[in-house]
Amino acid sequence: MLDVNTVLEVLRPVQDPELQKSLVELNMIRNLKIQGGEVSFTLVLTTPACPLREFIVEDCQKAVKQLPGVETVVVDVTAETPQQKALPDRQGIAGVKNILAISSGKGGVGKSTVAVNVAVALAQMGAKVGLIDADIYGPNDPTMLGLADVQVMVQQSPQGEILEPAFNYGVKLVSMAFLIDKDQPVIWRGPMLNGIIRQFLYQVNWGELDYLLVDMPPGTGDAQLTLAQAVPMSGVVIVTTPQLVSLLDSRKGLKMFQQLGVSVLGIVENMSYFIPPDAPEKKYDIFGSGGGAKTAQELDVPLLGAIPLEMPVREGGDAGVPIVISDPNSAAALELTAIAQRIAGKVSVFALT
Repeated sequence: MLDVNTVLEVLRPVQDPELQKSLVELNMIRNLKIQGGEVSFTLVLTTPACPLREFIVEDCQKAVKQLPGVETVVVDVTAETPQQKALPDRQGIAGVKNILAISSGKGGVGKSTVAVNVAVALAQMGAKVGLIDADIYGPNDPTMLGLADVQVMVQQSPQGEILEPAFNYGVKLVSMAFLIDKDQPVIWRGPMLNGIIRQFLYQVNWGELDYLLVDMPPGTGDAQLTLAQAVPMSGVVIVTTPQLVSLLDSRKGLKMFQQLGVSVLGIVENMSYFIPPDAPEKKYDIFGSGGGAKTAQELDVPLLGAIPLEMPVREGGDAGVPIVISDPNSAAALELTAIAQRIAGKVSVFALT
């Protein structure tokens, strides 16, 4: 006899590959219905950016089709991103499920390029995404997101002034660049910098977000301390290049977050190799090779991906059209999308374990 319990029993061995637990036990199988020979249900994933989505659906369909009388299996896929665990000494942001930093030990490694493209890639996959440009002295994210000329609004509320974030490509953005003139330098000491970062966290109308990415300034200073000590963080991604001096500084940045009790989601190696536009079949290791993988192994953290250096990446950043939008099938865009999926997967694992 084909009934709901029978279907759930054959689905019980099917696991979430990252959590390594039964979909049934995780309550990821919902709205199960049987109409004649058709079995339908909703598969609720832990992130819209699940990289193994098709494999999970296929495993579910194979399991159910083993039952006598089943002719078709219809799987409706949706997602509910889990909320990062609260911490007693840190203040979360209402409506924001996960806060994660994109950081580096030094400047010039393409950290903002990674942050912007990962944010856009997550949004393209259906996630609700926000981005804080926390590089107060050198804010570039508005340019990269095509928002350089946007005027943001400030609303009055009982809690004080609330900033309305700018929006493009599915990503909400706040940046110091919206609050100063184009050529105006920010000449601030630490306490003022800490204050503006807290305002970006707590005095912005973020709404409901699955992920709030924070594009950190280079180094291991006030901004990093403020973020790590203010909010419960889902983790940090460290961006480096294969070059030795970049790797040395990235190790310091990584160790700093570990000392502050922030989980390191992994390392991203940017500018891993150069692909010349007139000879796309060739690769040149301009900054060396294998440094990110070696560092990840030595520090026992995952290597989330290695992004090639392609001219359209820079061109897209300058034009305000990220590479994952302008050339989604390029080697860099495909790798950035895969990195976004891996980050989302690790955030879910950390939240649910």
